Amino acid sequence: MVTRVLSLAATLILLFLSAVSHAADRLVVEPDRTQLYEGEVLTLTVKGSMKIDINLSNLFSFDLSQLPSPDIEKVEPDFEILARNQRYSVQTVNNEMVGEITWTYQLAPTSTGTLTIPELTFKDSVSDPVDIEVISGTPPDQPAASRDSFIELSADKAEVYVQEQLVLTIQLFFSGNLIRGELSEPEHPDAIIESLGKQREFTRYRDGIRYRVVERRYAIFPQTPGTLSLEPIRFEGQARDASGQLRFLRDRQQLYDVPVKPVPAGYPDNQPWLPARSLTLSDEGLPSTQELAVGSNLSRKVTLQALGLPAEALPPISRELPDAIRSYPEQPLRNTETTPEGLRATLQQVTALVPVQAGETTLPALRIPWWNTDTDQLEHAVLPERRFRITGDNATSAPPAQITDDSAGPTGSPVTPETTEGSEPYGNRLWLWATVVFAALWLLTLALWWRARQTSAPGSKEPVDGGIDNEREAFEALQAAVKRGSGETSTLLLRWARLRFPRLSFDSVSDLFKLTEDRALKTAFDRFQAGLYSGQHHTHEENARQQLQQALDSLRRNTAWDNEASSPDLPPLYPASLSR
Repeated sequence: MVTRVLSLAATLILLFLSAVSHAADRLVVEPDRTQLYEGEVLTLTVKGSMKIDINLSNLFSFDLSQLPSPDIEKVEPDFEILARNQRYSVQTVNNEMVGEITWTYQLAPTSTGTLTIPELTFKDSVSDPVDIEVISGTPPDQPAASRDSFIELSADKAEVYVQEQLVLTIQLFFSGNLIRGELSEPEHPDAIIESLGKQREFTRYRDGIRYRVVERRYAIFPQTPGTLSLEPIRFEGQARDASGQLRFLRDRQQLYDVPVKPVPAGYPDNQPWLPARSLTLSDEGLPSTQELAVGSNLSRKVTLQALGLPAEALPPISRELPDAIRSYPEQPLRNTETTPEGLRATLQQVTALVPVQAGETTLPALRIPWWNTDTDQLEHAVLPERRFRITGDNATSAPPAQITDDSAGPTGSPVTPETTEGSEPYGNRLWLWATVVFAALWLLTLALWWRARQTSAPGSKEPVDGGIDNEREAFEALQAAVKRGSGETSTLLLRWARLRFPRLSFDSVSDLFKLTEDRALKTAFDRFQAGLYSGQHHTHEENARQQLQQALDSLRRNTAWDNEASSPDLPPLYPASLSR
């Protein structure tokens, strides 16, 4: 009897040891389900075991986290690995340490259909493949509004013309306390995309459920006729529910295909294509009377404003003037404002006008054609002509006014009217005093600029590593935007300039050009910006990008980095109030 009991016990021990030995060689893969809808997350559990060598020499330095893991990367690209976790248990079997290891992975399918989790390998163990069916849409008993998170997309138009503004609105709905979140931005190789200001945060109820909403808006300008198909907008995040349990949030949505129409056949040839919601011309500075005196000083400001276009798309304002009036134009000022409804562009041209010839004269009308996208018809922005009678003593004919381009300063020689011998003409006295005043102002400006340069010179303090990284990262982002021809280049240039020279104030990129006096940089930047909206040949665009990249590299090499102020942090995707 005793012999039979001992024999049975020995058999059980051998079976147990055999099971443990077999467990040490097997790898088990267990998905929490084999069918799910797109946007849902699959939990995959992988179990394995291995012998562990622990002795007195490594007892206190042994780290279980350094143990090997299965080759889970083989599930890509069918699945995206959102998170991974592992836990261990150790037991002694036949005087040997055996570790039971469990890995848990959160997987997000990247497409619909039948996807396969392939054989996974851990040491000498191999798992069996598992098929997962991914269904498009949402579960029939779970409407979109009852999900933990979802994205809604909308556009203000069903179709657009080439280079016409399309406003895209992205709304992310989510519930619970958000711990982490990443929301992608719209992308397209043949479109210029501008962010319309900061994101909005608010709450909204759907089917009695309270959601927190993050809203972003973008202005999209397709550059080629055809069909605009944007990449899907994706969201991935983590949140805790009321019970404190961690949940993975994920969704993706794609906007409908938008037809892009070519320039209408009725639009004037050889004229800049201007599709806008509105476009107006206005001026100020000219007297209400029709009489002008020879030698009088006038300042005329012409403003061109458009809704639905960036400032770079606005054409230069004509400077055609009669011979009786000499002009001294300033640099044109371009500005683009962002509103929830889109971009608002402004171009201002200030010109000093000096009558130099007596008689009747006419300032010609300004006429700019544009396409009204609201009414779908051709319109013209017009400034009517202005007639004047110029009076003055001893005034004679003068050379015609010199017309300058955007990048040139005032040109043309002073006008000296013919006079009788022994007299001092009024015009000579005017130009003499004007020359003295402008020279004094120029010297004062030069002195102030030199003082600012001396004040802003870096001291002996060593730069902070974090600041260097931020400035370097900003410059790399700027160069990357230039390389891909991004419409965000001007914003990134201004951001980098503020990091490079933190003790100086920059309200626009024009301030940077004035500080550096780098004419090559300004010329390259103007060519680059003009190429974004002019539809120039690809080779011309590449040359403009390379020229701007070289000019930026030269500026960074030839200027010292100033770390007096720390660089500002980028605003978070979600404010702290949303996660409380």
